[in-house]
Amino acid sequence: MPNWDICLLWSFWLPALVCADLTPRVAFPYGDPGRNVNSFSQSGVSSYDVFLLRDDEEVLYVGARDSILSLSTSDTVGPQLQLLSQIHWRASPEQIQSCVSKAKSNETECFNFIRVLVQMNQTHLYTCGTSAFSPSCTYIDLSSFMLVHHSNGLPLTTEGKGQSPFDPRHKHTAILVDDELYTGTMNNFQGNEPIIYRNLGAKTFLKTDSALGWLHTDASFVASFNPSGALGGDKVYFFFEETAKEFDFFEKLTVSRVARVCKNDIGGEKVLQKKWTTFLKAQLFCSHPGHFPFNVIHHTAKLPTSEENTIFFGVFTSQWHMGGSGSSAICAFTLEDIERVFNGNYKELNKDSLKWTTYTGPLSDPRPGSCSKGPSSDQDLSFMKEHYLMEQKVHPRDRSPLLIKQNTRYTRIAVHQTFGISGKLYTVLFLGTDKGYLHKAVVLDENQDSHIIEEIQLFQEPEGVQNLLLASRTGTVYVGFSKGVLQVPLANCSVYSSCFDCILSRDPYCAWDGHSQMCRKIHPAHENMNFWLQDIESGNPNITCRASKGRGAQPGAPESTLVQVENITMPLNSMVKLRCPHLSALANYSWSHPQKNVPEVMVFSETLVFVVKLNTLGLYECWASENGFYYQVARYRVAVSNRVEVAPGQEPESERLPMNKVQSYWYQFVTVTVLLSLTVAGIVALALFSYHEKVKAKSKVQGCSTPETAKLGHGQQLQEKVPLNAGLTVGGPEFQNGGYQTSANSRQSCCIQVEGADEVMDLDNNRLNLTAADGETTKDSDAQME
Repeated sequence: MPNWDICLLWSFWLPALVCADLTPRVAFPYGDPGRNVNSFSQSGVSSYDVFLLRDDEEVLYVGARDSILSLSTSDTVGPQLQLLSQIHWRASPEQIQSCVSKAKSNETECFNFIRVLVQMNQTHLYTCGTSAFSPSCTYIDLSSFMLVHHSNGLPLTTEGKGQSPFDPRHKHTAILVDDELYTGTMNNFQGNEPIIYRNLGAKTFLKTDSALGWLHTDASFVASFNPSGALGGDKVYFFFEETAKEFDFFEKLTVSRVARVCKNDIGGEKVLQKKWTTFLKAQLFCSHPGHFPFNVIHHTAKLPTSEENTIFFGVFTSQWHMGGSGSSAICAFTLEDIERVFNGNYKELNKDSLKWTTYTGPLSDPRPGSCSKGPSSDQDLSFMKEHYLMEQKVHPRDRSPLLIKQNTRYTRIAVHQTFGISGKLYTVLFLGTDKGYLHKAVVLDENQDSHIIEEIQLFQEPEGVQNLLLASRTGTVYVGFSKGVLQVPLANCSVYSSCFDCILSRDPYCAWDGHSQMCRKIHPAHENMNFWLQDIESGNPNITCRASKGRGAQPGAPESTLVQVENITMPLNSMVKLRCPHLSALANYSWSHPQKNVPEVMVFSETLVFVVKLNTLGLYECWASENGFYYQVARYRVAVSNRVEVAPGQEPESERLPMNKVQSYWYQFVTVTVLLSLTVAGIVALALFSYHEKVKAKSKVQGCSTPETAKLGHGQQLQEKVPLNAGLTVGGPEFQNGGYQTSANSRQSCCIQVEGADEVMDLDNNRLNLTAADGETTKDSDAQME
């Protein structure tokens, strides 16, 4: 059994190590003025899914449903995104009619969803769309921002099969490298033929061969990259998920993959004609010790730390939802580790046992699948047809995720690096969720510890983040969703009003300026930052903000705090509520008040509730404790309005007054009680009546009734050919002298005295079982008791 199976089976039985869930320190609800978010939406346009940022970052191109937009991001036009131009590119009536005839919806599916938007050169863009399940592509002239047309006036379009998916719900990826378009998408209407395809340019168009099984039919692509540098500059990498065929498992097992093709691949001459000859794929393994693996990849972002070692950051979830429904993990993979796996052993399928094993045979030189120059032999190409899967897995850095978030499903990721005031480079993650939230997190140190700085609710109604694009030069992250585009600044330093709050935030974009006494954004233009304070690793204001006054005092310290006292004046016996704003979700909050053990005091979430009395007056302070640092959050002084002087030991008359009148429910109580009593009485009466009827029926069977002769007319006589006693002689003169008929004609009582025999009555069946005096049981005698 493969190691993967063993690990998963053990995971079912061994208790998992529970990770401490990361909590965003600050949460901004939708529309909070403390977090500036600019938005753009265009009437009649939806599904703002595809972004392309111009090199100078002053124009953002957006691919939407039936439209392509050009938006200005420059500050010269104001803080809002501004529409520069719009192209309407709809599916043709014939395409829509064909789409509807194939049982697709003309309300949600039979449209042209833009899926590819790349810049060909300084004058033209290249774009592809679903075109109502008939993919097509075209060019955009940037000078006029219009579609390129034929001489007859119609748009110049080409078939988009292999470049854009048919179904807008299918994931896809596209990247333009050296004027050639590399795509990972679905290649047919049914959605069961994934493909990695290269077209445009002067080189041979190449694709994966579905007949060889290089990709499983459910492969779903999330990203593609062409890293710079000698290590990966000659290759294109694709990240995707698919069902694994190499594992024996009791259910369908999804795995995350990275695939590689070479840019200089031209296909084979006889073998693998117009097919990739360098296609290789390996498994990405994102897992935390003691947990189920996070085996489903959703998105990937690239961070070029250097030309020689690029880092890929992936968003993963588990198909088993370990640690809570929708838990997510962020894993970082280095290009060096990926290339090490691609240069390792191959797997091969044993056709006899149908098991995947490690290939141990000889290898040619140059190595099959490498980006060597010159044509490959037919033998090497035949080898590549069956040896496309690598033996080893690609593990993340330090073999552990950077971040695990319980009960949250991340959908997109953007990564940025920034320098702190010490010159250290910090990695910042921007993570979009399926509920419409944006998390900003920082990787703290080499031990891969992370801290979620803030959470922003982007949308009023929950929906998933469709796209994230980071503009490092302008310090902005763009968010795409169904109704528009959002522009979110990377830094939000002005929200931190004190030194301790700025330090506790651990935001690498921010530092406390000792001269201006403000939390300010770090800018490369700032040369003299000798008086700036920052502590990203530990976030300890006790050391960093030691020169600040009134900071870090324990509860009960002198009133030198910067928090202003709010005076509350209320009458006696009234209820007062004091709010303690939770500035940080990572802090613990407590109240201090004059009488520490007042039983009337109650705390509900952020509010202290109590009744105003003489022993509850005075100063109330709300304190927060975070990372070993204490700070005041709120201060209230509660006093009595129109206070009446009373003698010592005498209770004020106002305190003997009743509290606010409580609404009476006496009439409702009486009504419910009467109705309940009537219901119970009815049930009892019905039960007694049923019991009486049963008793009456049994009495009728056991008692005397009029014999049949009484019901006959004059001169009629009840006759029976065979006596019911069947010749049996029993005690009693009527039976001995006249038999049954004589007894039947008698007007005496129908009740009979049976002597010399034991009787057993079966009242339900009107039967009498007799036992003779000698102990023998006679036949049952029917006693007709009509």
